[in-house]
Amino acid sequence: MSRRSLLRGIGGAGAASLLAVGCGVPAAYVDEGDRAGRDLSAGDRTLDFANWPLYIDTDDEDARKRPTLDAFGKRTGISVRYTEEINDNDEFFGKISPSLMNRQETGRDLIVVSDWMAARFVRLGWAQEMNRATQPNVTEHLDPQLRSPAFDPGRLHSVPWQSGITGIAYNRRKLGRELRSTQELWADDLRGKVTLLSGLDEAFALLMMGRGVDVTRWTGDDFHALCEQVEGLVKTRHIRRFTGNDYIKDLSTGDVLACQAYSGDVIQLQADNPDIEFVVPEEGAELWAESLVIPNLAHHKANAEKLVDYYYEPEVAAELAAWVNYVCPVPAAQQVLADSGDEELVALAEDPLIFPDADMRGRLAIARDITARERQDFTKRWNAIVGL
Repeated sequence: MSRRSLLRGIGGAGAASLLAVGCGVPAAYVDEGDRAGRDLSAGDRTLDFANWPLYIDTDDEDARKRPTLDAFGKRTGISVRYTEEINDNDEFFGKISPSLMNRQETGRDLIVVSDWMAARFVRLGWAQEMNRATQPNVTEHLDPQLRSPAFDPGRLHSVPWQSGITGIAYNRRKLGRELRSTQELWADDLRGKVTLLSGLDEAFALLMMGRGVDVTRWTGDDFHALCEQVEGLVKTRHIRRFTGNDYIKDLSTGDVLACQAYSGDVIQLQADNPDIEFVVPEEGAELWAESLVIPNLAHHKANAEKLVDYYYEPEVAAELAAWVNYVCPVPAAQQVLADSGDEELVALAEDPLIFPDADMRGRLAIARDITARERQDFTKRWNAIVGL
Protein backbone atom coordinates (compact mmCIF):
# COMPACT_ATOMS: atom_id res chain seq x y z
CA MET A 1 0.00 0.00 0.00
CA SER A 2 1.41 3.37 -0.97
CA ARG A 3 1.63 6.34 1.39
CA ARG A 4 -1.01 8.24 -0.49
CA SER A 5 -3.36 5.27 -0.16
CA LEU A 6 -3.98 6.47 3.39
CA LEU A 7 -5.61 9.70 2.28
CA ARG A 8 -9.27 10.28 2.94
CA GLY A 9 -11.71 12.74 1.44
CA ILE A 10 -12.77 15.85 3.33
CA GLY A 11 -15.34 14.93 5.96
CA GLY A 12 -15.94 14.30 9.63
CA ALA A 13 -13.44 16.09 11.83
CA GLY A 14 -11.83 17.58 8.75
CA ALA A 15 -15.00 19.36 7.74
CA ALA A 16 -15.42 20.66 11.27
CA SER A 17 -11.96 22.17 11.20
CA LEU A 18 -12.76 23.86 7.90
CA LEU A 19 -15.80 25.50 9.42
CA ALA A 20 -13.85 26.52 12.51
CA VAL A 21 -10.96 28.31 10.84
CA GLY A 22 -11.29 27.80 7.10
CA CYS A 23 -12.58 31.32 6.64
CA GLY A 24 -9.54 32.79 8.35
CA VAL A 25 -10.58 34.00 11.81
CA PRO A 26 -8.82 37.40 12.07
CA ALA A 27 -7.60 36.74 15.61
CA ALA A 28 -5.90 33.53 14.42
CA TYR A 29 -3.53 35.35 12.06
CA VAL A 30 0.05 35.69 13.31
CA ASP A 31 2.26 38.49 12.02
CA GLU A 32 5.65 37.55 10.56
CA GLY A 33 7.50 39.13 13.46
CA ASP A 34 5.64 37.01 16.03
CA ARG A 35 6.22 33.57 14.51
CA ALA A 36 9.72 32.70 15.69
CA GLY A 37 10.36 31.02 19.01
CA ARG A 38 13.60 30.69 20.92
CA ASP A 39 15.80 28.55 18.65
CA LEU A 40 17.64 25.94 20.72
CA SER A 41 19.35 24.31 17.73
CA ALA A 42 22.93 25.26 18.62
CA GLY A 43 22.82 23.62 22.02
CA ASP A 44 20.16 20.99 21.46
CA ARG A 45 21.04 18.80 18.47
CA THR A 46 17.57 17.36 18.05
CA LEU A 47 14.62 17.78 15.71
CA ASP A 48 10.97 16.68 15.76
CA PHE A 49 9.81 15.72 12.26
CA ALA A 50 6.18 14.68 11.57
CA ASN A 51 5.44 12.96 8.28
CA TRP A 52 2.98 10.58 6.62
CA PRO A 53 3.36 6.79 6.87
CA LEU A 54 5.36 5.07 4.13
CA TYR A 55 6.85 8.34 2.93
CA ILE A 56 10.55 7.82 3.59
CA ASP A 57 13.07 5.15 2.65
CA THR A 58 13.38 2.21 5.05
CA ASP A 59 15.92 -0.56 5.38
CA ASP A 60 14.94 -3.78 3.60
CA GLU A 61 15.83 -5.91 6.60
CA ASP A 62 14.79 -3.58 9.44
CA ALA A 63 11.83 -1.28 8.77
CA ARG A 64 12.72 0.74 11.86
CA LYS A 65 15.84 2.01 10.12
CA ARG A 66 15.63 4.89 7.68
CA PRO A 67 18.90 5.06 5.72
CA THR A 68 18.79 8.69 4.55
CA LEU A 69 17.63 9.96 7.93
CA ASP A 70 20.23 7.86 9.76
CA ALA A 71 22.96 9.20 7.47
CA PHE A 72 21.86 12.77 8.25
CA GLY A 73 22.22 12.10 11.95
CA LYS A 74 25.70 10.65 11.57
CA ARG A 75 26.86 13.56 9.42
CA THR A 76 25.44 16.40 11.50
CA GLY A 77 25.08 14.99 14.99
CA ILE A 78 21.40 15.99 14.92
CA SER A 79 19.09 13.33 16.31
CA VAL A 80 15.74 13.27 14.50
CA ARG A 81 12.61 12.18 16.35
CA TYR A 82 10.64 10.98 13.34
CA THR A 83 6.91 10.25 13.73
CA GLU A 84 4.45 8.95 11.15
CA GLU A 85 1.46 10.74 12.61
CA ILE A 86 -0.10 12.46 9.60
CA ASN A 87 -2.83 10.33 8.03
CA ASP A 88 -5.07 13.13 6.77
CA ASN A 89 -4.45 16.83 6.20
CA ASP A 90 -7.60 18.05 7.94
CA GLU A 91 -7.26 15.65 10.84
CA PHE A 92 -3.68 16.79 11.49
CA PHE A 93 -4.70 20.43 11.11
CA GLY A 94 -7.33 19.89 13.77
CA LYS A 95 -4.70 18.38 16.05
CA ILE A 96 -2.22 21.26 15.97
CA SER A 97 -4.37 24.28 15.10
CA PRO A 98 -5.44 25.01 18.70
CA SER A 99 -1.79 25.51 19.66
CA LEU A 100 -1.01 27.69 16.67
CA MET A 101 -4.15 29.75 17.08
CA ASN A 102 -3.27 30.42 20.72
CA ARG A 103 0.38 31.29 19.99
CA GLN A 104 1.71 28.09 21.51
CA GLU A 105 4.38 25.77 20.12
CA THR A 106 3.20 22.50 18.61
CA GLY A 107 6.00 20.18 19.70
CA ARG A 108 6.99 19.74 16.06
CA ASP A 109 9.82 21.45 14.20
CA LEU A 110 9.02 20.19 10.72
CA ILE A 111 5.83 18.84 9.17
CA VAL A 112 4.73 17.62 5.73
CA VAL A 113 1.32 18.68 4.43
CA SER A 114 -0.28 18.86 1.00
CA ASP A 115 0.21 22.20 -0.70
CA TRP A 116 -3.46 23.14 -0.42
CA MET A 117 -3.06 22.73 3.34
CA ALA A 118 0.29 24.52 3.31
CA ALA A 119 -1.60 27.39 1.68
CA ARG A 120 -3.84 27.57 4.73
CA PHE A 121 -0.82 27.69 7.04
CA VAL A 122 0.69 30.50 4.98
CA ARG A 123 -2.56 32.49 4.88
CA LEU A 124 -2.96 32.22 8.64
CA GLY A 125 0.65 33.17 9.28
CA TRP A 126 1.41 29.83 10.91
CA ALA A 127 4.46 28.92 8.81
CA GLN A 128 7.89 30.45 9.42
CA GLU A 129 9.99 31.80 6.58
CA MET A 130 13.02 29.61 5.95
CA ASN A 131 16.53 31.02 5.77
CA ARG A 132 17.62 30.25 2.22
CA ALA A 133 21.15 31.46 2.99
CA THR A 134 21.58 28.17 4.87
CA GLN A 135 19.89 26.11 2.14
CA PRO A 136 22.10 26.23 -0.96
CA ASN A 137 20.84 22.88 -2.25
CA VAL A 138 17.22 24.06 -2.21
CA THR A 139 18.24 27.24 -4.02
CA GLU A 140 20.12 25.31 -6.70
CA HIS A 141 18.14 22.12 -7.17
CA LEU A 142 14.42 22.80 -6.53
CA ASP A 143 12.37 21.95 -9.61
CA PRO A 144 11.67 25.25 -11.45
CA GLN A 145 8.05 24.21 -12.01
CA LEU A 146 7.52 24.05 -8.23
CA ARG A 147 9.43 27.18 -7.23
CA SER A 148 6.70 29.76 -6.90
CA PRO A 149 3.14 28.56 -6.24
CA ALA A 150 0.45 31.20 -5.95
CA PHE A 151 -0.01 30.60 -2.23
CA ASP A 152 3.71 31.02 -1.42
CA PRO A 153 5.55 33.14 -4.02
CA GLY A 154 9.22 32.20 -4.07
CA ARG A 155 8.60 29.23 -1.77
CA LEU A 156 9.65 31.26 1.26
CA HIS A 157 7.56 29.29 3.76
CA SER A 158 7.45 25.82 2.19
CA VAL A 159 9.67 23.37 0.32
CA PRO A 160 8.31 20.33 -1.58
CA TRP A 161 9.05 16.99 0.06
CA GLN A 162 7.71 15.01 -2.88
CA SER A 163 5.53 15.87 -5.84
CA GLY A 164 3.07 13.97 -7.97
CA ILE A 165 0.49 14.07 -10.74
CA THR A 166 -3.25 13.60 -10.60
CA GLY A 167 -4.24 12.06 -13.91
CA ILE A 168 -6.14 9.09 -15.31
CA ALA A 169 -5.42 5.42 -14.74
CA TYR A 170 -7.08 2.74 -16.83
CA ASN A 171 -6.91 -0.92 -17.73
CA ARG A 172 -5.99 -0.89 -21.40
CA ARG A 173 -6.50 -4.61 -22.00
CA LYS A 174 -10.00 -4.72 -20.50
CA LEU A 175 -11.07 -1.42 -22.04
CA GLY A 176 -9.71 -2.46 -25.41
CA ARG A 177 -8.52 0.98 -26.44
CA GLU A 178 -6.39 3.91 -25.34
CA LEU A 179 -7.53 6.88 -23.29
CA ARG A 180 -5.88 10.18 -24.02
CA SER A 181 -8.39 12.76 -22.81
CA THR A 182 -10.37 13.47 -19.66
CA GLN A 183 -13.41 13.93 -21.86
CA GLU A 184 -13.09 10.30 -22.96
CA LEU A 185 -14.03 9.22 -19.44
CA TRP A 186 -17.60 10.15 -20.30
CA ALA A 187 -17.83 7.78 -23.30
CA ASP A 188 -20.87 5.46 -23.32
CA ASP A 189 -18.82 2.27 -22.96
CA LEU A 190 -17.46 3.53 -19.62
CA ARG A 191 -20.87 4.12 -18.01
CA GLY A 192 -20.74 2.71 -14.48
CA LYS A 193 -17.06 1.90 -14.83
CA VAL A 194 -15.51 5.24 -13.79
CA THR A 195 -14.59 6.54 -10.35
CA LEU A 196 -13.55 10.02 -9.29
CA LEU A 197 -11.71 11.12 -6.17
CA SER A 198 -13.98 12.23 -3.34
CA GLY A 199 -11.78 14.96 -1.89
CA LEU A 200 -12.49 18.37 -3.37
CA ASP A 201 -8.86 19.49 -3.33
CA GLU A 202 -7.74 16.22 -4.91
CA ALA A 203 -10.41 16.09 -7.62
CA PHE A 204 -11.31 19.48 -9.02
CA ALA A 205 -8.20 20.55 -10.96
CA LEU A 206 -8.01 17.60 -13.36
CA LEU A 207 -11.74 17.78 -14.06
CA MET A 208 -11.58 21.52 -14.73
CA MET A 209 -8.64 21.05 -17.09
CA GLY A 210 -10.73 18.49 -18.95
CA ARG A 211 -13.23 21.30 -19.55
CA GLY A 212 -10.52 23.56 -20.96
CA VAL A 213 -10.16 25.74 -17.86
CA ASP A 214 -6.86 27.39 -16.99
CA VAL A 215 -6.56 26.09 -13.43
CA THR A 216 -3.95 28.65 -12.47
CA ARG A 217 -6.74 31.24 -12.58
CA TRP A 218 -10.04 29.38 -12.34
CA THR A 219 -13.16 31.20 -11.10
CA GLY A 220 -16.22 30.42 -9.03
CA ASP A 221 -18.23 30.14 -12.24
CA ASP A 222 -15.80 27.46 -13.45
CA PHE A 223 -16.32 25.54 -10.23
CA HIS A 224 -20.10 25.62 -10.36
CA ALA A 225 -20.12 24.64 -14.05
CA LEU A 226 -17.97 21.63 -13.15
CA CYS A 227 -20.34 20.69 -10.34
CA GLU A 228 -23.29 20.78 -12.73
CA GLN A 229 -21.47 18.42 -15.08
CA VAL A 230 -20.58 15.99 -12.30
CA GLU A 231 -24.12 16.11 -10.89
CA GLY A 232 -25.42 15.08 -14.31
CA LEU A 233 -22.96 12.19 -14.49
CA VAL A 234 -24.05 11.02 -11.06
CA LYS A 235 -27.72 11.11 -12.02
CA THR A 236 -27.11 8.99 -15.11
CA ARG A 237 -24.99 6.60 -13.01
CA HIS A 238 -22.04 7.11 -15.29
CA ILE A 239 -19.81 7.59 -12.26
CA ARG A 240 -19.68 4.35 -10.30
CA ARG A 241 -18.67 6.05 -7.07
CA PHE A 242 -16.31 8.54 -5.44
CA THR A 243 -13.30 7.15 -3.68
CA GLY A 244 -10.32 7.76 -1.51
CA ASN A 245 -7.44 5.61 -2.60
CA ASP A 246 -9.60 2.50 -2.63
CA TYR A 247 -9.78 3.09 -6.39
CA ILE A 248 -6.64 0.95 -6.43
CA LYS A 249 -8.62 -2.16 -5.51
CA ASP A 250 -11.42 -1.37 -7.98
CA LEU A 251 -8.97 -0.89 -10.82
CA SER A 252 -7.02 -4.04 -9.96
CA THR A 253 -10.13 -6.25 -9.88
CA GLY A 254 -11.60 -4.80 -13.07
CA ASP A 255 -14.72 -3.42 -11.35
CA VAL A 256 -13.54 -0.06 -12.67
CA LEU A 257 -11.94 0.46 -16.07
CA ALA A 258 -10.83 4.09 -15.67
CA CYS A 259 -10.45 6.51 -12.79
CA GLN A 260 -8.80 9.58 -11.38
CA ALA A 261 -5.50 8.43 -9.94
CA TYR A 262 -2.16 9.48 -8.49
CA SER A 263 1.02 8.79 -10.44
CA GLY A 264 2.85 7.17 -7.51
CA ASP A 265 0.06 4.66 -6.93
CA VAL A 266 0.04 3.59 -10.54
CA ILE A 267 3.79 2.93 -10.60
CA GLN A 268 3.23 0.41 -7.83
CA LEU A 269 0.15 -1.07 -9.50
CA GLN A 270 2.05 -1.59 -12.74
CA ALA A 271 4.54 -3.85 -10.98
CA ASP A 272 1.73 -6.39 -10.51
CA ASN A 273 -0.42 -5.55 -13.51
CA PRO A 274 1.29 -4.17 -16.63
CA ASP A 275 -2.12 -3.60 -18.24
CA ILE A 276 -2.68 -0.60 -15.96
CA GLU A 277 -1.62 2.64 -17.61
CA PHE A 278 -1.38 6.21 -16.36
CA VAL A 279 -2.24 9.13 -18.62
CA VAL A 280 -1.51 12.82 -18.44
CA PRO A 281 -4.50 13.88 -20.58
CA GLU A 282 -4.17 16.00 -23.68
CA GLU A 283 -5.98 18.83 -21.89
CA GLY A 284 -3.50 18.64 -19.03
CA ALA A 285 -3.19 17.29 -15.50
CA GLU A 286 -2.48 18.65 -12.04
CA LEU A 287 1.04 18.78 -10.68
CA TRP A 288 0.90 18.88 -6.90
CA ALA A 289 3.34 18.74 -4.04
CA GLU A 290 3.39 17.85 -0.39
CA SER A 291 5.65 20.27 1.36
CA LEU A 292 7.87 20.71 4.36
CA VAL A 293 6.75 23.51 6.65
CA ILE A 294 8.30 24.83 9.88
CA PRO A 295 5.40 25.76 12.19
CA ASN A 296 5.46 28.83 14.41
CA LEU A 297 7.52 28.77 17.62
CA ALA A 298 9.45 25.65 16.58
CA HIS A 299 12.38 25.22 18.98
CA HIS A 300 14.80 23.75 16.43
CA LYS A 301 14.30 25.89 13.32
CA ALA A 302 17.95 25.89 12.21
CA ASN A 303 18.15 22.10 12.59
CA ALA A 304 14.96 21.77 10.54
CA GLU A 305 16.35 24.00 7.80
CA LYS A 306 19.49 21.87 7.67
CA LEU A 307 17.44 18.70 7.24
CA VAL A 308 15.38 20.29 4.45
CA ASP A 309 18.53 21.26 2.59
CA TYR A 310 20.04 17.80 3.09
CA TYR A 311 17.17 16.20 1.20
CA TYR A 312 17.87 18.50 -1.74
CA GLU A 313 21.31 17.03 -2.31
CA PRO A 314 20.84 15.12 -5.59
CA GLU A 315 22.32 11.90 -4.17
CA VAL A 316 19.98 11.95 -1.17
CA ALA A 317 16.98 12.95 -3.27
CA ALA A 318 17.74 10.06 -5.64
CA GLU A 319 17.80 7.56 -2.77
CA LEU A 320 14.46 8.83 -1.48
CA ALA A 321 12.88 8.88 -4.96
CA ALA A 322 13.94 5.29 -5.60
CA TRP A 323 11.93 4.23 -2.57
CA VAL A 324 8.78 6.40 -2.66
CA ASN A 325 8.32 6.51 -6.47
CA TYR A 326 6.64 9.93 -6.64
CA VAL A 327 7.69 12.84 -8.84
CA CYS A 328 11.08 13.90 -7.52
CA PRO A 329 11.32 17.66 -6.81
CA VAL A 330 15.07 17.50 -7.47
CA PRO A 331 15.56 17.00 -11.24
CA ALA A 332 19.33 16.56 -10.76
CA ALA A 333 18.60 13.28 -8.97
CA GLN A 334 17.71 11.77 -12.35
CA GLN A 335 21.33 11.73 -13.47
CA VAL A 336 22.41 10.14 -10.19
CA LEU A 337 20.06 7.21 -10.82
CA ALA A 338 20.99 7.03 -14.50
CA ASP A 339 24.68 6.76 -13.61
CA SER A 340 24.15 4.20 -10.83
CA GLY A 341 24.85 1.14 -12.97
CA ASP A 342 21.87 -0.58 -11.36
CA GLU A 343 19.30 -1.77 -13.90
CA GLU A 344 16.29 -1.01 -11.71
CA LEU A 345 17.54 2.45 -10.73
CA VAL A 346 18.32 3.31 -14.33
CA ALA A 347 14.75 2.33 -15.26
CA LEU A 348 13.44 4.69 -12.58
CA ALA A 349 15.54 7.50 -14.04
CA GLU A 350 13.80 6.94 -17.36
CA ASP A 351 10.29 6.85 -15.89
CA PRO A 352 8.40 10.09 -16.76
CA LEU A 353 6.14 9.58 -13.73
CA ILE A 354 9.18 10.18 -11.52
CA PHE A 355 11.09 12.56 -13.78
CA PRO A 356 8.58 14.08 -16.24
CA ASP A 357 9.97 14.80 -19.69
CA ALA A 358 9.50 18.10 -21.49
CA ASP A 359 6.39 16.94 -23.34
CA MET A 360 4.68 15.82 -20.14
CA ARG A 361 5.72 18.95 -18.26
CA GLY A 362 4.07 21.05 -20.94
CA ARG A 363 0.73 19.51 -19.95
CA LEU A 364 1.14 19.91 -16.19
CA ALA A 365 -0.12 22.85 -14.15
CA ILE A 366 -0.29 23.80 -10.49
CA ALA A 367 -3.86 24.80 -9.67
CA ARG A 368 -4.77 27.96 -7.85
CA ASP A 369 -5.76 26.89 -4.37
CA ILE A 370 -9.25 27.36 -2.96
CA THR A 371 -9.31 30.54 -0.91
CA ALA A 372 -10.60 30.74 2.65
CA ARG A 373 -13.56 32.80 1.43
CA GLU A 374 -14.52 30.14 -1.14
CA ARG A 375 -13.87 27.00 0.85
CA GLN A 376 -16.94 26.61 3.02
CA ASP A 377 -19.50 27.02 0.23
CA PHE A 378 -17.49 25.03 -2.30
CA THR A 379 -16.87 22.18 0.11
CA LYS A 380 -20.55 22.05 1.02
CA ARG A 381 -21.62 21.76 -2.60
CA TRP A 382 -18.95 19.22 -3.53
CA ASN A 383 -19.60 17.03 -0.50
CA ALA A 384 -23.32 17.00 -1.31
CA ILE A 385 -22.50 15.62 -4.75
CA VAL A 386 -20.09 12.92 -3.59
CA GLY A 387 -22.11 11.92 -0.53
CA LEU A 388 -19.76 13.02 2.23
